[in-house]
Amino acid sequence: MQKRLLRQVTVALLFAAAPALAQLTPQGEAKQAASAAPAAGAEGAKTFSQQDLDTILAPIALYPDALLAQILMAATYPLEIVEADRWAKANPGVKDQALQEAMEKQTWDPSVKALTSVPKVLAQMSEKLDWTQKLGDAFLADQKDIMVTVQALRAKAAASGNLKSSPEMAVKTEQAEGKTVYVIESAKPEVVYVPTYNPATVYGSWWYPYPPYSMYPPAYAYPPGLAFATGVVVGAAIWGNCNWGGNNVNVNVNKYNNFNKTNIQNSNFQHNAANRKGVAYKDQGVANKYNRGTSAQTSQARSQYQGRAEGGGGGRGGDNMSGMGSRGSASASQQRGGGGASQMGASSRGGGGGGFQGAGGGGASTRQASARGGASRGGGGGGGRGGGGRR
Repeated sequence: MQKRLLRQVTVALLFAAAPALAQLTPQGEAKQAASAAPAAGAEGAKTFSQQDLDTILAPIALYPDALLAQILMAATYPLEIVEADRWAKANPGVKDQALQEAMEKQTWDPSVKALTSVPKVLAQMSEKLDWTQKLGDAFLADQKDIMVTVQALRAKAAASGNLKSSPEMAVKTEQAEGKTVYVIESAKPEVVYVPTYNPATVYGSWWYPYPPYSMYPPAYAYPPGLAFATGVVVGAAIWGNCNWGGNNVNVNVNKYNNFNKTNIQNSNFQHNAANRKGVAYKDQGVANKYNRGTSAQTSQARSQYQGRAEGGGGGRGGDNMSGMGSRGSASASQQRGGGGASQMGASSRGGGGGGFQGAGGGGASTRQASARGGASRGGGGGGGRGGGGRR
């Protein structure tokens, strides 16, 4: 009787301890780690690390504020960047008033239309699609992190003696939220001078094992400090603005209305998911915000772009995008594994181009999606440096 009772107690104890004993096995440890993962992610792990942000922003952190803001907004529409670059290459002589009238007929987001006035920048963004998408995704995920990182990079460049006023740009410091911020403006309000510099050296000794992205191939001979090409007359086309006090970007309403022939009042930035044209968002929070996470519609859009690229796509942009997967996997190892100067073109395409790998241009569905998007703008609010985000 006592032996039977002892066996029953022993069985009961083993049964109760079974879950804990299971954790001691390799399978149990894996299950325990899996169950703990969501809890760790729920504490707010960021999609982009500080190293990511430094590396991505290094090539443009020393651009004039207005151009920087324009690039950040436009980078959230990578496919339209490609379309606009194709258009610019096919219409190199269209400038000034003729360019403004031509852009009124396009359905791209206004931030993308604006960059047709600076075709060199537009071409760089189109040819370095992996970088462009990362930049746009990081900007949508956290504008504050972007703006704070830009200021940190500018401070390093200033400390290294490489950020100072010149005939092409005016550099000044201001106080915002109790901190010193570096403001960069074009020497002439209606002219943009795009600086050329080596992001691996202009900030001093680079502080990560691998070099940052750069605008030119490794063999490019950078001048010391910052150099400038001939200025581009943009008029009211570049209407972006950096609000360093609020750590976001916004719109110069007067310039925006002038170039786009509109009458908006709201200076806040508002991303238009329709102009994204099916490109997946890197940050899950952003994807959920715009209902573009893993929906069937998003998957179908990517499949349509894939199909068009395999069918011939057409144009230089189509070739770039359809071949990105094969070029990206090889070149990423050169950029991130070998040190030396990096290249956003051949060596920054990373793991196959992200959500727009193989995407072709043109096509009826592209035009329809773009037409549904239209221009992203809203109402209410003011403009200028102290405003909020954008329209």
